[in-house]
Amino acid sequence: MTRRFLIYGVPGALLAVLSLATAHVAGQGPSAAKTSGTGAKAYTQARTPDGQPDLTGFWTNSTYVALERPKGVTKEFYTPEEVAKMERDAAAREDEQTVPGTVADVHYDGTQFGLGRSQGTFARSLRTSLIVDPPDGRIPPLTDEGRKRLAERNESRKRRNINLLSTEHPNGRYDAAENNSLDDRCIVTGHVGPPMAGAGYNATYQIVQAPGHVMILVENNHIARIIPVDGRPALPKNVRSWRGVSRGRWEGNTLVVETANLHTDLSIPSSGQPAFWGAISESMKVTEWFTRVDADTIQYRFTVEDPATWTRPWSAEFPFVATNGPIFEHACHEGNRDMANILNAARVLEKKAADALKKGSN
Repeated sequence: MTRRFLIYGVPGALLAVLSLATAHVAGQGPSAAKTSGTGAKAYTQARTPDGQPDLTGFWTNSTYVALERPKGVTKEFYTPEEVAKMERDAAAREDEQTVPGTVADVHYDGTQFGLGRSQGTFARSLRTSLIVDPPDGRIPPLTDEGRKRLAERNESRKRRNINLLSTEHPNGRYDAAENNSLDDRCIVTGHVGPPMAGAGYNATYQIVQAPGHVMILVENNHIARIIPVDGRPALPKNVRSWRGVSRGRWEGNTLVVETANLHTDLSIPSSGQPAFWGAISESMKVTEWFTRVDADTIQYRFTVEDPATWTRPWSAEFPFVATNGPIFEHACHEGNRDMANILNAARVLEKKAADALKKGSN
């Protein structure tokens, strides 16, 4: 995890307002004004030794901006004062403490370990949603086929997550490790990408470039996206993975990455995955654009296309901002005691229930 600064109180709020006011010049991100024709010196794109546009470094896309525009909000941008207040309120909620000894107190306190979003670098924006198309800032409606698919997968999840002691469906979530979510099992987390959005914490990425490849190391679960940019063909459609098959290319100073062949067997999704993931079809395609607009900012945009799921494509845009490294290893699997604890507790409860049933029959 990487931590850069802490924003609280009046000085932090003032800094937020000033930086956001600058962002509003171009209506996009904290550094957009530097290339907006406002008189500031235009950024000259740095290059790697082999001539590629240089995206290397440590970046974060942590943000308080929601993927979809909140219901009841009809404008595309908040005011700087509105955003500063939302950030202060969110930071206060992150710092709230539960009462020791209560059920609510049995939880993972992220702020205790410096994992609160306000405790580190995060990407500011005046936008009311990450989604920029459709204009309403919302994911488009599902097609009839998409609604049917989602209902079937929801039913599958329901069967696997019913009450432990249910007699109708005895094989619930706690019966086997395979019935738990993918992130509980340390297989994959949703914000790894594509698209890369929605990380609750550990939202740091390291980009490394070499001739013919770009590697994006994701802090959470320590997963590396290795993207060929050497013109090799895509793999056959029957070759699928949790993160799909990516192929990249350079268009001017922009890295364009197209990903298909995404795994659709997500009846037990990761809790960190975007809500739409449960409905995707084999035809889903994600296109990403990475453009470094200044020394501290990569403008990131993605478009999701899946005509078997949504009535139209949809796009989101937000900045990745520079943070400090290195990334410490997130050894999820090596330290994953959740599965053993969950299954052991389930067996204890089963034994207690069996003993009570036996006692009652005597």
